[in-house]
Amino acid sequence: MTVLEITGLSAHAGETVLLDDVSLTLEPGRVLVVLGASGAGKTTLGLAATGRARPGITLSGSVRLAGSPLLDRTATELRRATAGVAGHLPQQPSAVLDPVRRCGPVLAELAALHHHGRAARLAAARTALAEAGLESELWRRFPHQLSGGQQQRMALATTLVTRPRLLVLDEPTSGLDAANRTVLTARLAELSRSGTALLILTHDLTLARALDGDVAELRDHRLHPCEAVPGPVRLDEPAPPSPASPVLVVRGLTVRAGRTALVEDVDLELAAGSRTLITGVSGAGKTTLARAVAGLTPPTAGTIEVDGVRLPRLARRRDRAQLRAVQYVHQDSRASFDEFREVLDQVADTARLLRGLDREEARLEATEILGSLGVDPDGRRPGSLSGGQLQRCAVARALLARPRVLVCDETTSALDAANRDRLWDFVTATALRHGIALLMISHDTAAAPFADGTFTMSGGRLRRGGRA
Repeated sequence: MTVLEITGLSAHAGETVLLDDVSLTLEPGRVLVVLGASGAGKTTLGLAATGRARPGITLSGSVRLAGSPLLDRTATELRRATAGVAGHLPQQPSAVLDPVRRCGPVLAELAALHHHGRAARLAAARTALAEAGLESELWRRFPHQLSGGQQQRMALATTLVTRPRLLVLDEPTSGLDAANRTVLTARLAELSRSGTALLILTHDLTLARALDGDVAELRDHRLHPCEAVPGPVRLDEPAPPSPASPVLVVRGLTVRAGRTALVEDVDLELAAGSRTLITGVSGAGKTTLARAVAGLTPPTAGTIEVDGVRLPRLARRRDRAQLRAVQYVHQDSRASFDEFREVLDQVADTARLLRGLDREEARLEATEILGSLGVDPDGRRPGSLSGGQLQRCAVARALLARPRVLVCDETTSALDAANRDRLWDFVTATALRHGIALLMISHDTAAAPFADGTFTMSGGRLRRGGRA
């Protein structure tokens, strides 16, 4: 029996066409990998496969899950039709993780769809945790206590625990280091062999090559079959850095959670115009370090100086000049935008609030930077933009501050290769031109050619060189 059948699916955001006459079928155990540039419509297709759409988007055509129609259903009817049949892993794990509940009990609650009795539910939840590649000690943690990669795998565990017949995964490897990507790929292959149908929406060519399934490309709003997975894009080496004076100096930075050291005794010095990459496995402490530099996570010990001025440990105690000096691009770009306001205004707000530009000047400058990054969000809210588009908008928003230090935390996780390289080309060139110290946090070695210095983080400690 066909698990998923999509016929003549179209999606519109007002007058904008997102999908046009898309059709596909998935049988039990089959894999379909859908490739596409950022903004091509992959996320819209993934949501539509479970009968849903982001605010402001209308769907037409037919979507049938195990023979049951999904479009034009009420929310209650849709939950009944998909519960235990389809699981959806969104691009941003925060969309499915409850911020006020510990992760383990949530998994046990979801396990009740297929398991009766407390012991059976707990066993199923712990199995899902292990299958997602997570340690049992994370059972008692809240989502905010997990790294970005751990959040991604915890979101996967919430889908695995329901044992769905169809699994829709939107950029499932975006928050994972190379080792955990390999583990996840093997797990997905096992699920396929056991009869689970997989619809995978990604720009990860390595994942597409590793799975035994069909490959298609979303292009010009339509789905095109691919005979072969395209090869990787070759990167040109950036120009060598020019000598510059120190901008950021970090000494003895330590962050603890109870008795656990998340970051321990880190020293870091970045020069103007430098491009520094920090790699490491998920949970190594990369994001904690980045947030501490930005004043979002208070360090237990240590100092942070920009241009010789010691900064308060918390951002809320920094004045406007100090806030402008250090800009942080959050790895969860969607959560960093107000879903009820137009994106262009939110991007322009940085220049208006931190540099004193009037609204029209700020919007013009924002439009110029966004155009350089290949995004036009004018008149659109976050819900109508893809994850990759929002990542580029978040970078533009930070650059509009004209900072001295720019911290980019997994900034390209939702971007295809072409748009990823376009972004890094633009950001690194801007850093050199304006003397910005650029700190790139990533497990993606594709960022390495754009860096002039690399550090590896492990167990909260930083060491020079190495690779993710």
